[in-house]
Amino acid sequence: MPNSHIPVITIDGPTASGKGTVAARVADRLGYHLLDSGALYRLAALSAVRAEVALEDERAVAQLAEVLPATFSNGDIFLAGEEVGALIRAEEVGNNASKIAAFPAVRQALYALQLGFRKAPGLVADGRDMGTVIFPNARLKVFLTASVEARAQRRYKQLIDKGFSANMDDLLADLQARDERDTHRTVAPLVPAEGAYILDTSDMTVDEAVAQVLHWHTLL
Repeated sequence: MPNSHIPVITIDGPTASGKGTVAARVADRLGYHLLDSGALYRLAALSAVRAEVALEDERAVAQLAEVLPATFSNGDIFLAGEEVGALIRAEEVGNNASKIAAFPAVRQALYALQLGFRKAPGLVADGRDMGTVIFPNARLKVFLTASVEARAQRRYKQLIDKGFSANMDDLLADLQARDERDTHRTVAPLVPAEGAYILDTSDMTVDEAVAQVLHWHTLL
């Protein structure tokens, strides 16, 4: 692989574990590129809904994912030129993304797209299978976790702050259902990668989590 010398840090974990925020800050501190793999699945789900493709139709969704018109620029996320960063964070889109992520054909369709984010001087990739499947030879692998209660609280605050309605009981149920799907799917289940550092962020601030990841980075 021609770009295998470019360093990669993978940060995997369940929904609302803080991996996205931590990954973005670590990338910023190091001057690395950022891959939000979850956004790609959310964009694919949104694209399928807009195209009126049934989410249960694995082949059709995969065909959309193969030509996904997704671009990332200065922290913004675009689908076919439309800024959809806030839109794809809605709970319905997240749940749809979790469903299509269980399809092997969809995961394969997005595989090459994700590899293309590995560019100098380095990459921080966050998701659920960054260290296990996409970048198994990453220089540093981190697995963030947190209690489902702590994650529900974070998700609730995120949604309210962004103007979405939210219900704590519904969020808990959704997170538990998503965890069940993610950890028990037959393809690329959510598990810590071999050699990954485990970081429980239940009682940590974002700054503390970022500091820990950067510390591990200095040890390499």
